[in-house]
Amino acid sequence: MAKRKSSDFTLLLLVLILVVIGVIMVFSSSHYYALTKLNDSYYFLKRELLWATIGMIGMIFTMNFDYFKYRKLAPYAFGLSIVLLLLVLTPLGKEFNGARRWIGVGSFTIMPGEISKICAILFVASSLSSVGDKIKKFLSGVCPYILIIGIYMGLILLQPNMSTAVTIGAVIACMMFIAGMRWFHVIVMGMGGFFALAAMVVAAPYRMKRLTGFLDPFKDPMGTGYQVIQSLYALGSGGLFGVGLGRSMQKYLYIPEPQNDFIFAIIGEELGFVGCMVIIILYVLLIWRGVRIAVNAPDTFGCLLASGITSMVAVQTIINIAVATSSMPVTGMALPFISWGGNSLAIFMASIGILLNVSRYSNLDRS
Repeated sequence: MAKRKSSDFTLLLLVLILVVIGVIMVFSSSHYYALTKLNDSYYFLKRELLWATIGMIGMIFTMNFDYFKYRKLAPYAFGLSIVLLLLVLTPLGKEFNGARRWIGVGSFTIMPGEISKICAILFVASSLSSVGDKIKKFLSGVCPYILIIGIYMGLILLQPNMSTAVTIGAVIACMMFIAGMRWFHVIVMGMGGFFALAAMVVAAPYRMKRLTGFLDPFKDPMGTGYQVIQSLYALGSGGLFGVGLGRSMQKYLYIPEPQNDFIFAIIGEELGFVGCMVIIILYVLLIWRGVRIAVNAPDTFGCLLASGITSMVAVQTIINIAVATSSMPVTGMALPFISWGGNSLAIFMASIGILLNVSRYSNLDRS
């Protein structure tokens, strides 16, 4: 076992900065919505602080829990995630805005799709670190992981939650590539994924409407194009330096639930292009630190675990910002560490704790 050192302070600092920015922007973007809809302008702020505290406790724990032990826990994590996804389809599942993505009792709820992301990463990292060069073979190496992707995506699409399904599929595919999958198999999987996405869009009329709304949002400005148009208005009105913190106009019920998927648009309006670039740079630095930790990990399991967590942050960040800037069709995806997301924030922070633990065994000085 490698000698344990201090965690990567730069990565820890980057995450804390993003969380602080998230708390500030959640309050700034949500206080009017919370006042008018829930009669409490501090509703989302109080819950964001609560989940940030839970996330901090989780991050401290996972940061000090040796990641080697996750290999034994990985099969149980996989089983737990599948059970939770199945429970969503039972009477324990709770529906909101036409989607059944939560389970809970009373006011306490969890989102199994978010838990499944880190569970899938743990299981696939453990499995891939054992198969070695077998991953270069299609039938015995690649196909089992395509089956795993299919199981996760199938269960999550039943909710329905296409964005989470795509994220898990993309993260597992990234881990397979890093484990040594052949380029030909990468191309085959990529083409298969493209046709699968196309089939999912065609099969659901509301997804097709989102696609047409993305291609020409002004064709239906009060329907499928509404969110995108309001997001672009927010980004455009922010200019270079923004209208000022707390002075957004789009958060006054123009953008639905501005503290969630479109919080980047509010950042652009209040903090301008400069503020958006600062956020993007923070994410780029975070991903860079994750890549360094993965490259310098002492073993294959640590490398794949760090790669999976870094890929999860990267994929979700890219999708959220792409949606807010009308670079891809609208889909529900939180901006990591910044959007109001309840247990999503706690899970992301705990996942970073695992990455920080891997960094304690990585030789970051050699690259």
